[in-house]
Amino acid sequence: MINYFKLIRIQNLLFIALVQYLMRQVVLVPILQIYGFDASMEMGMLSLLIIATVLIAAGGYVLNDYFDVKIDAINKSNRQIVGNKVSRQKAMFLHQVLTGIGILCGLLLSFFARSFTLAFIFIVIPGLLWFYSASYKRQFIIGNLVVAFIAAITVLIVGITQLAFLQKEFGTLIFETPIPKQFYAWIGGFSVFSFLCTWIREIIKDIEDEKGDREMECRTMPVKWGIENTKLFIYGLIVITVLCLLVTNYVFIPFAGTFTIRYIIFGLVLPFAALVYLIYMAKTPTEFHQASTLSKFIMLSGVLYSFAFYYLQAKAHGISLFNLFIVQ
Repeated sequence: MINYFKLIRIQNLLFIALVQYLMRQVVLVPILQIYGFDASMEMGMLSLLIIATVLIAAGGYVLNDYFDVKIDAINKSNRQIVGNKVSRQKAMFLHQVLTGIGILCGLLLSFFARSFTLAFIFIVIPGLLWFYSASYKRQFIIGNLVVAFIAAITVLIVGITQLAFLQKEFGTLIFETPIPKQFYAWIGGFSVFSFLCTWIREIIKDIEDEKGDREMECRTMPVKWGIENTKLFIYGLIVITVLCLLVTNYVFIPFAGTFTIRYIIFGLVLPFAALVYLIYMAKTPTEFHQASTLSKFIMLSGVLYSFAFYYLQAKAHGISLFNLFIVQ
């Protein structure tokens, strides 16, 4: 059983579930409260969204290991599961079951929400995961962009789903309110941050797996450009991410005070600086793995700003915080 939990990356699945839960309960719900709307997507529908997303992601992880048997035999022979502790036949069957149930849950959610957009996403994303594992991940840049795009959609789909249920209940009148714009502004911000952080982490992982990728004639960035040039590209992405955070705070964040900028500096900019240092000093796969782990914590720190957002919204608009008390 432990091997199967490792195969589906249980810790990553829990992170996905946490992100989607926070996006809805801590970002979207307070926006609805400000405009006097009840949250129309019930917890059952949120649970269905999370289950669908997590199952499709789990199937994608299994599929990735299925196609990476030869590469993993070189890069992590002591930690290889598919082809070692779990047969390729069982892995493919598990992928089909997880993905199939995930798609069904997604289509059921789409039916309840009366949303063709949701149905389209739940059909296309599993296809993207298949082509990524089978081909894209071995190609220059495109594999990294596909994973980053899927990570962004995982966040954005929460807003799409909530808006679909609002439209189902109130019709096109909902688009005459500021709510859709607010949804896409805030969820879109978290989505872009997720995209950039995931892109950075995927490139770091490519450096970590460079030996096996080179043996299998993959065309990843470290294989084609070399490790040092790839490091420079990562530094550039980190600078872009930090600049986006600072510009967003200066131009778009409406809250009074310095809470947000302090959060950005201490919760994100300084960890990014530490990440640059780790990448600069890294020479071995183990050291690059440490950098990859730090990038995960940076993404978590970014997601946890949602609590700060809820607090600042409650303080600015006098709404109740988690229906418990009013922030003065």
